[in-house]
Amino acid sequence: MKKIILMFLLAIPASISAQKFGHFNSADIIQLMPEYTTAQTEIQTLQKQYEDDLKRMQDELTKKSNEYENEKANLLDNVRQRRETELQDLYNRIQQSYQDNQQSLQQVSQQKMQAISEKMLNAIKEVGIEGNYLYIMDISAGIPYISTTLSTDVTTQVKQKLGLK
Repeated sequence: MKKIILMFLLAIPASISAQKFGHFNSADIIQLMPEYTTAQTEIQTLQKQYEDDLKRMQDELTKKSNEYENEKANLLDNVRQRRETELQDLYNRIQQSYQDNQQSLQQVSQQKMQAISEKMLNAIKEVGIEGNYLYIMDISAGIPYISTTLSTDVTTQVKQKLGLK
């Protein structure tokens, strides 16, 4: 019985050392992906469009506000109240438009990054299966310490799976 326990205890370190661990840097990989560049361009184009729309609305508000200020003294009370209401409505539309644009940009960005992340994760899984890795960890995720002597950097293999240089 003691021999069986001793053999078991001796076999544990051998099985632990046979396990392979890998690490990669997702930030290095994602920036090289053509999908990332395309997504960034599309997001910047959409953001520019939103900024232009807001600028036009703000210019309209400024113009109408200046006109109102110049004519305010000569306006009847009911006309003055209507113009003030119009200015307030325009201001509220600008605020709502800004919030809607920010939400839209965030959603578009999340959708595009999710597709990119899924593609990268599939490549990581393939590398893990082919290399018989127990774990593959992302060093850009804020892991405090990864032993580079006990863990293999698989960033290059992941890049190859994705067709990147």
